[in-house]
Amino acid sequence: MKMPNTKQLLLVISLVLMLFTNASGKKRPVDLVYPLLDAANSRWFYFSSATRPFGMVNLSPDMGVDGAWDSGYRYNRDSIKCFSHIHAWQLSGVPVMPVSGDFKGHLGAKVYGSKYSHKDEIVKPGYHSVSLNSYNIKAELTSSTRVGFHRYTYPKGEKRYILLDLGTTLGPCETKLGYAKQVGKTSIEGYALMKGTRRRPKDTYVYFVIEFDTAYKQFKAWHNKKLIDVNEEFKGSNGGVYVEFDNEQDETVLMKVAISYVSIEQAKLNLNKELIHWDFDKLVNDSQDEWNLWLSRIELEGGSEKEQARFYTDLWHALQGRRIISDINGKYCDMTGAAPRIGQIPLNKKGVPKFNHYNSDAFWGAQWTLNTLWHLVYPEVSEGFINSMLLMYDDGGLIPRGPSGGNYTYVMTGASTTPFIVSAYMKGIKEFDVHKAYKGMRKNAMAGGLMSKAGYEHNTSVGGGLQYYIDKGFVPYPNPHKNNGYHNEGAGQTLEYAYQDWCLAQLSNALEHFDDYKMFSKRSQNYKNVWDASSTWMRPRDVEGKWLENFNPIETHHGFVESTAAQSTWFVPHDLHGLFDLMGGAGKAAVKLNQQFLIADSHDFVCKSFKADRFVNTQRKNTYLNYGNQPSMQVGFIFNYTGRPWLTQYWTREVTERIFSDLDPQNGYNGDEDQGLMGALAVLHKIGLFEMNGGAGVNPRYEIGSPIFEKITIKLNNDYYPGNQFVIETKNNSSKNRYIQSALLNSKNHKQFWFYHKDLIKGGKLVLNMGDLPNKQWGTDLDDL
Repeated sequence: MKMPNTKQLLLVISLVLMLFTNASGKKRPVDLVYPLLDAANSRWFYFSSATRPFGMVNLSPDMGVDGAWDSGYRYNRDSIKCFSHIHAWQLSGVPVMPVSGDFKGHLGAKVYGSKYSHKDEIVKPGYHSVSLNSYNIKAELTSSTRVGFHRYTYPKGEKRYILLDLGTTLGPCETKLGYAKQVGKTSIEGYALMKGTRRRPKDTYVYFVIEFDTAYKQFKAWHNKKLIDVNEEFKGSNGGVYVEFDNEQDETVLMKVAISYVSIEQAKLNLNKELIHWDFDKLVNDSQDEWNLWLSRIELEGGSEKEQARFYTDLWHALQGRRIISDINGKYCDMTGAAPRIGQIPLNKKGVPKFNHYNSDAFWGAQWTLNTLWHLVYPEVSEGFINSMLLMYDDGGLIPRGPSGGNYTYVMTGASTTPFIVSAYMKGIKEFDVHKAYKGMRKNAMAGGLMSKAGYEHNTSVGGGLQYYIDKGFVPYPNPHKNNGYHNEGAGQTLEYAYQDWCLAQLSNALEHFDDYKMFSKRSQNYKNVWDASSTWMRPRDVEGKWLENFNPIETHHGFVESTAAQSTWFVPHDLHGLFDLMGGAGKAAVKLNQQFLIADSHDFVCKSFKADRFVNTQRKNTYLNYGNQPSMQVGFIFNYTGRPWLTQYWTREVTERIFSDLDPQNGYNGDEDQGLMGALAVLHKIGLFEMNGGAGVNPRYEIGSPIFEKITIKLNNDYYPGNQFVIETKNNSSKNRYIQSALLNSKNHKQFWFYHKDLIKGGKLVLNMGDLPNKQWGTDLDDL
């Protein structure tokens, strides 16, 4: 009997898997994820494929290799420059490329890159496959947490190479220096020194160990675009190395690439602990199984397959971007001092690190996204991030707002991790030193702390305008020290600081620091000092207290951080009723905000030209509302607090359907997704839960929106919460039937638009009866607040 060839076997296996999926009638959450969502507009750290949750390795193709915004995976570009292993906040490294035929790797990525077609590409969580048409090579990628795993299938009879470029620019990072050493005939080890950036000013080492399953016959190098002879090692700038394999051997070459920020020895340890076998398909399956466990914490019933696919893609994004930087044994590189220092994370009784150390963009906006999603569904992640922040506080003296490879970056403004930490504590996530955390957050709120620093202000502490805020009750615009850092936007900084002060006041009270409670509570009212009754907007004031002249409420970057006065006027999440009083009452506030939504409706609630230039223009277009960036994230849920929850149900459903429902490479988040913040917001919209004050109150509560699915089951982590699961069920739900008619909470009539966290975590069920007309009697009693 004639045996089938490999392609025929793969076809049979695929058909069997399809039949099994159809027979079961339900795909796994991981099978529904669409990694190519919005991939035409990828920012350096946005795109993911071959990676694990928060993985140190985020291995994927790079179509663009120079610049933070227009680099990494870019769906509309026609050539792949390389495959690199790190796509993180201000970090990159270890670009490799398989090539065949005449070697031209020394001529640069624009020359050695390859044409490809999306027709020959498969992208899934934990797996990426693509054909490099210029070389007739099939490239497949997967990973463990700290090790990238490659499978390259070459054409028969052609010369076969793999190159390691140690001189290119990847995303925001230039490669300052590279070193590579031949080890036997199946291994290479070395490092790349990634040059400092405006945001991460210190040079950072990325160490690597590479192993092949096939012996190579030659180890060669290039320097300044010229091929050179080397004796087992290369060190220099603007160069790289490559290996050549015998073209008479099997066409397939397997390659493992382990990385560390500590040392070559640590990279080798990561490799030996995480990936001891050479079974590529097994690692793909392991990766997808791990992703499925994470995604299955929320189970869905109802909605279309497209809606479910977009939901799990959103949830997947909420677990991306922020990356592990510690090794498997807990060693990490501390870059907060004058020279690098190797630190050690505490180990548990089994000798395993108690938590990971993380790289992260700012938590600016996390109060309306990650605070709710992570604390509820992934509390162990929140706890790990807090302990990572406290580790950096021990090392460098400040709780960070956006660390990069052990560096402070001082990204954005304020102390954006304060609401995150306070909210976690208030929800019972307490396996961290809360007294140390309080001390660090208090330091950040005082002179010399993070609030004193504007964006990327490394060497001074005046750009944040904190002393003006303390002395005058507001941060002036323009700031007399405007050359120190970015984001010198006084009115916006004032609003942010006031909210963060309120969060810290709540923890002060809980820990019985009553004098601090009074001080921070008083400071939290400073938002009133930038309210201009004559214009009915928040408005910048100069250092003498005079209002900004020629004021336009929809002009960006005139006193408001990546925002306009119209957008930021609603940034008072801790005291909405105080804001309503300034506006003349809740009724007038509702009319004002509804008018803004009606105007924003004409441009789909984002900047008017987002499709033309997604990232740059989203933050600079003059609009009344912009769901393409953080400052407008909460506005749809404000109507709940005005006694008009039906407007929350209407507008949040409109936002969800118009800007969080696409499932294609050209659209998706319509702005700056920023390491899962928009993904998390979309998840919260779709399950109908939100927290206006970020959950930082003494008794946190969830506000109810308009869920889009028939049934949502949230599986609770019993190490933190006693209930097994909490179910949100809707009756008669549809796009038209978006209004809540009545509600039952654990079989009891529920008339409020909110309920307590302490009740949710006991487990139970919320049932919402939906209809096509607003029920203006449900959830409207403001006395309940």
